Amino acid sequence: LVDGYNVIYAWDELKELLDTNVDAARGKLLDEMCNYQGMKGMELIVVFDAYRVKGHETEITDYLNIHVVYTKEAETADSYIEKVTKKLAKNNRVKVVTSDGLEQLIIMGNGCLRVSSQEFYQEVKEAENNIREIISKQF
Repeated sequence: LVDGYNVIYAWDELKELLDTNVDAARGKLLDEMCNYQGMKGMELIVVFDAYRVKGHETEITDYLNIHVVYTKEAETADSYIEKVTKKLAKNNRVKVVTSDGLEQLIIMGNGCLRVSSQEFYQEVKEAENNIREIISKQF
């Protein structure tokens, strides 16, 4: 599970995009997550707050090979992630990407692994470099 806006605000290139175009920042994050999912082969869910959007219901869609959730009105990504981790952690190994300190404590209490947004950035870049190395050795 990835707290979408938390990651966008933590990664410099995404934060720069956010300053000019929210959709572009979200799209770039989703593209990065699709690549990461392809490299790692796990189920990946990105959660975005839509809690300020009047009348918005929870929206769950697929974007290529990942799942994307927009929370309902008055529900934060944090609260959605807390709720979902309780269910998922019973039968799955769950990792949550967020730099929110309180959120990290709650999800660890639910039996999940936690990774800060900056640690996750390093993990994503390392995976990309590994793929580049594999491809360069084949050609």
